[in-house]
Amino acid sequence: MSVTNTSGRRKTAVARIYLQEGNGAIIVNGKDYKEYFPTLPLQYMVTQSLEVSGSAGKFDVKVNVAGGGVNGQAGAVRLAIAKAIVELDAEKKPALSAKGLMTRDPRMVERKKPGRKKARRKFQFSKR
Repeated sequence: MSVTNTSGRRKTAVARIYLQEGNGAIIVNGKDYKEYFPTLPLQYMVTQSLEVSGSAGKFDVKVNVAGGGVNGQAGAVRLAIAKAIVELDAEKKPALSAKGLMTRDPRMVERKKPGRKKARRKFQFSKR
């Protein structure tokens, strides 16, 4: 089997993955995914697509991820893995779609407006 590569995005994070048959190793930016994503919820998020499709332990995944924070990066990896699994076996798409793993989350950070402290935060009003 050849290598399947896809990409996933979440907030400002972009993940490029390379999926091939193997024994279930997930390498993120040259490190094991448990070392790169130290908390259990993030580790679960990364492996969720493999578990839902029943492919856990069947594929080796090599990930290059950049931008955003760790939560956005984990979401980008999850989407990229789901897209790669569907590219290999289209019959697994309904199971992944039912869990919402095939949809890119469109939410982005709102921009800061001029004359304000943050996007919506106004300055403190004092009525002396």
